[in-house]
Amino acid sequence: MKRYQARRSLPPTEQRFSFDEWLMASANGGFGLSQPVTTWGTQDTEPPPNSFEGYVQSGYKSNGVVFAVISARMRLFSEVRFQWQDMPDGRPGDAAGTEGLDLLATPWPNATTRTLLGHMEQDVSLGGNSYTAKRLISGREELRRLRPDWVDIVISSPSDDPFDLDATVGGYLYYPQGKSKSDPIVVFPEHMAHFAPIPDPVARFRGMSWMSPVIREIQADTSATVHKGKFFDNAATPNLAVTMPITEKAKFLEAVQAMDDNHKGAANAYKTLWLMGGATTEVIGADMKQLDFAVTQGAGETRIAAAGGVPPIIVGLKEGLQAATYSNYGQARRAFADHWARPQWGAAAGCLQSIFAPPPNKRLWYDADGISFLQEDQMDAAEIQSRKMLTIESGVRAGFTPDSVVAAINAEDLTKLVHTGLYSVQLQPPGAEAPAPAAPAE
Repeated sequence: MKRYQARRSLPPTEQRFSFDEWLMASANGGFGLSQPVTTWGTQDTEPPPNSFEGYVQSGYKSNGVVFAVISARMRLFSEVRFQWQDMPDGRPGDAAGTEGLDLLATPWPNATTRTLLGHMEQDVSLGGNSYTAKRLISGREELRRLRPDWVDIVISSPSDDPFDLDATVGGYLYYPQGKSKSDPIVVFPEHMAHFAPIPDPVARFRGMSWMSPVIREIQADTSATVHKGKFFDNAATPNLAVTMPITEKAKFLEAVQAMDDNHKGAANAYKTLWLMGGATTEVIGADMKQLDFAVTQGAGETRIAAAGGVPPIIVGLKEGLQAATYSNYGQARRAFADHWARPQWGAAAGCLQSIFAPPPNKRLWYDADGISFLQEDQMDAAEIQSRKMLTIESGVRAGFTPDSVVAAINAEDLTKLVHTGLYSVQLQPPGAEAPAPAAPAE
């Protein structure tokens, strides 16, 4: 077997490495995680964008709007549960239990499904990708969250054609302490749940963060917050330009120092300003009202919330609260659940199914029953079921078979209706005599 010198950094350009070579070089035992013995310089990989830690430090930990949006997403996303769902004839059916899904209930010691989903949402928001590996530790299976910027995607291709449409994910390289501090560990696809709900348009298998399109808005919002702090730090007034008839540098610097000592900062606000003979002052800049600061900052906050898929009223942002009524909040909650939460739950179930063997004719799906945020949706679902029951009753009275009426409603296809040939309410043949009334009981 050909041996290479291990390397810690990856080249900026793509280089092909056949799947067979990669498999032979890396497979030396283990439960999906094994130490490679070759270089990765000739492989085709998709490294993650180098923005995860930057988004964490300058966005999640430093910007209140970003933190609020991710927190709102995380609270709702982590409420859901998972179970098997029957798929008769390829259509979603009834719930089929949770047999074999104990690992999702307790992914690692002292963790729950809520813990796992919270990490998945944070990683997807900040890094565009969430990686959950299944491994065997001391005879027990566990799930492990892998930091997204420490994972590379290995692409396998049967040919050297860079545009080969048959290329697939051959595995993942995980650097436990970062790319500059550790050698990679190999994770095979059947032991990795890769969650990337927003595809990166410049990568085939990698996702992107929702923060990327609004990074300038985040920077501007942070700058606005800094500006507001500086405004109050500097006496909560616009800046002053002071003109003094002084030509000697030493005296000028002494006067500047005296001005700063006596009038700079919030502690010196509203003091009487005394000037030496001939000195004049002029206000420069604009105050908060002239800047229309609330409107300026509020517009940026709304764009950040929109990129995160969270209505401003849900987050509690000013522009959302200005139009806040009970009906508006209900509509925003419905939009948040239908347009973001449900598709996100479905995508998460699909990626987590890759590390669990689904039973025949079943799929892993989410169970949103009991989530208080969706109570209004459940009331609407009950109303829909009531209307369906009335439709079934109407169809049966019109002479259609009950089974065909139910099938037509579920498929939304009236061609499935089958008529009995009976038309009256009593479903008697045309022209038939009415049955004689029963004799009264003694």
